[in-house]
Amino acid sequence: MTLDPQVNLSNCDREPIQIPGSIQPHGCLLACDATATVILRHSVNAPQLLGAALPLNGLKLDDVIGGELAHTLRNALARVREGSRPALSFAVALPDGRRVDVSAHRFKGSTILEFEPAGQNVAEPIELARTLIAQLREIDQTDRLFRDAARFVRAVLGYDRVMIYQLGTDGAGKVIAEAKRSTLESFLGQYFPASDIPQQARALYLRNPIRVIPDVQFEAVALEPVLDPSGEPLDLSYAHLRSVSPIHCEYLQNMGVGATMSISIIVNGALWGLIACHHYSPRNLTMGRRVAAEMFGEFFALHIETLRSRQQLEAAVQVHDTLDLMLRDANHAADMHSFFEDRLPRLMSLIPCDGIGISLQGRWSSAGSVPPRTCVPELLRFAESVAEARTWASNSLSQAHPAAQAYFSDVSGVLLIPISQRPQDYIMFFRKEVVQTLDWAGDPNKTYTSGAMGDRLTPRTSFSIWKQTVHQQSAPWSEQDRQFGDAIRTAIVEVLLHNSELLASERSKAEVRQRVLNEELNHRVKNILSLIGALVAHPTAEGQTLKGYVNTLQGRIQALSLAHDQVVRGDGGGRLAMLLDAELSPYRTAIADIVMQGPNVILDARAYSVMALVLHELATNAAKYGALSCPGGRLCVSWAIDAAGACAIIWQESGGPPVQVPRRRGFGSVLIERSIPFDLGGTSSVEYYPEGVQGLFTLPARHLAVAESEPAPAAASPLIDSTEAFAARPGLSVMILEDQLVIAIGLEQILNDAQIEHVITASSEQEALQILERHSPDAAILDVNLGRGTSIAVAEALVRRRIPFLFATGYGDGISIPAHLKHIPVTRKPYDMSTIVMSLRGLLEPQD
Repeated sequence: MTLDPQVNLSNCDREPIQIPGSIQPHGCLLACDATATVILRHSVNAPQLLGAALPLNGLKLDDVIGGELAHTLRNALARVREGSRPALSFAVALPDGRRVDVSAHRFKGSTILEFEPAGQNVAEPIELARTLIAQLREIDQTDRLFRDAARFVRAVLGYDRVMIYQLGTDGAGKVIAEAKRSTLESFLGQYFPASDIPQQARALYLRNPIRVIPDVQFEAVALEPVLDPSGEPLDLSYAHLRSVSPIHCEYLQNMGVGATMSISIIVNGALWGLIACHHYSPRNLTMGRRVAAEMFGEFFALHIETLRSRQQLEAAVQVHDTLDLMLRDANHAADMHSFFEDRLPRLMSLIPCDGIGISLQGRWSSAGSVPPRTCVPELLRFAESVAEARTWASNSLSQAHPAAQAYFSDVSGVLLIPISQRPQDYIMFFRKEVVQTLDWAGDPNKTYTSGAMGDRLTPRTSFSIWKQTVHQQSAPWSEQDRQFGDAIRTAIVEVLLHNSELLASERSKAEVRQRVLNEELNHRVKNILSLIGALVAHPTAEGQTLKGYVNTLQGRIQALSLAHDQVVRGDGGGRLAMLLDAELSPYRTAIADIVMQGPNVILDARAYSVMALVLHELATNAAKYGALSCPGGRLCVSWAIDAAGACAIIWQESGGPPVQVPRRRGFGSVLIERSIPFDLGGTSSVEYYPEGVQGLFTLPARHLAVAESEPAPAAASPLIDSTEAFAARPGLSVMILEDQLVIAIGLEQILNDAQIEHVITASSEQEALQILERHSPDAAILDVNLGRGTSIAVAEALVRRRIPFLFATGYGDGISIPAHLKHIPVTRKPYDMSTIVMSLRGLLEPQD
């Protein structure tokens, strides 16, 4: 067609394409009054195609096309509303007997009739539509739907290339599926700017879903007259024959395209996209084939909507399930930031994105493509200014936050989700610049023939324009993305609130537990102090020296410490005999006889801990008031496995002071009587006979096991003369880190007695580190838990300097010692010379 020099790229978005004043030449047009009685305008080719004589304007329609056909068309018009899709009549007869297909509609007070040569088969539209629809009916994946739709349309309609364009929310489009002749370049993945389809063209695609250009080089056929007596042009918005914009024709000619057909894909009343068909020579579709294509387009749009709704539902279910699981897992989380950090990949899968980050309680974690860590504080300050306690999104972050220009290729879009009332607590989803994620199948170096108006309209230049348009932009965030973001926000806020409530509840429970522990600790300390007092006040054997008395007393106190340590460390279970031995070893003296007998019973962790408390109470009571408190006393502890597999334990005292039933039940008595029934489901009873206390205890089978034989005792260590242990190593130096002065002095004395000449003592972590800067000791003894902090930093400094050392602690196994230092030996308080000397020899002997 001849290009209008008045139409160019600067004004094509304002081109009145619905009133071109002309039509395409593969049919003719008559415009009548509203009642389809009198012809008011006609295309200049109408007399020839209809076999009528001039002039047509002013003639009655019946006189030109015959009364029968005019009556048929009026009936057809009665079935449609004004401003809607035309009524179609197939293979109707003109007065001369020729058959035509007619499209009739009313718009803006005019009746518009379009005539084309009839197709060969009236039933063809139905069969073609059935064929196309049947091929897609069972497809349940959108990618396959798009791919197969393009293939089937090409197979049925015969075009050289069929593409499916999807339009974005910003109006730009992308080729998402393509079926083509093998020798043609692929346009799959091609993007084009919104300006390639002006707004007035989009409006016409909605009104008239089928658009056919049989020959892009057609010569337009003018309407006579172009303007009515009032100066109004004829609006051809619903006319199939409407002439085409010269800009669009130039675009097609530059691509070498000879004919096109497009099918509008209208989803929920909006233009979702187009099925665009290209042929590289002229090609026309009969009205019947266009109807089949229109029916297919409507089914295709419904199928897209169905699959999209299903996918949205599935995505919503996935989000719901993931968030539900997260809520359940949160019940066991002690550190909420670490909890969410571990789940970032799972959260990232809920919303299409390239990266994710979370800022919580002043800590930042991320995954995928995210801003540099140094830029995060500034981004968080920006988030505070725009989010305002609600989800906020942008696909052009650098426009709103200029500092983001420094990393726009990695992050151009952000979805900000506040997750608490505290400032800078956010979860952020990030998207890359959309140009960075392109996957275009076409050849970027291909050139196209210049058109009559220059080298300006080709797929390549459109693509370049699109890239310029979307520079520093990501794919936009959809309404569904925002909805899912709000759901994630609600879930995370609920997790944090729930965790806060749990912490409050745990604090309340901890206070109760602390009171109970304080009461128990107070009771135990009194018992231990009373017992130590009794041990100190106990009469000495005849002829015993002061040094022998001190050694005996020291051994008893050390044994008492080991027994107490068994109570603290009983969280892993162990042998009943070992537990009894540890508890009773302080009382194995010449004045009392202790007998233990029974099978090799192994207690689980729970039973071991409970029995440690019970036996400790029984032993301390026996030492204070019972058989272990005076010469001639006897204690017999025996146990056996009964028929039910339970362990029955008998505690029998005799030979002690006369026993009386206690007038009051203290904490220890309650502990003895109630611990086993309450914690283990067993039985516990204590009888106070005048000759001695008798206890009967039953431990259920589920808390124990019986080993075939007891493990062989460990080989005895060779005796060490502690006072001469290191006499052969003059100049040996040992550093002590201990924050309790009395304990430090005692340890210094032990080391001096062992002939260690240089003992350096530090009372704090900082002081110890300063000592290490000036001196390099041969070994070190570190108290794990100091008054303020721990000695871990000093331990790590010693490791770096390859100085051997051991930890000292009064706590249970592994307390406060990180995993990478678990191999360091540990000695327990209170210290005794033998243990310290043996431990130091173990450290220093490999260097001898």
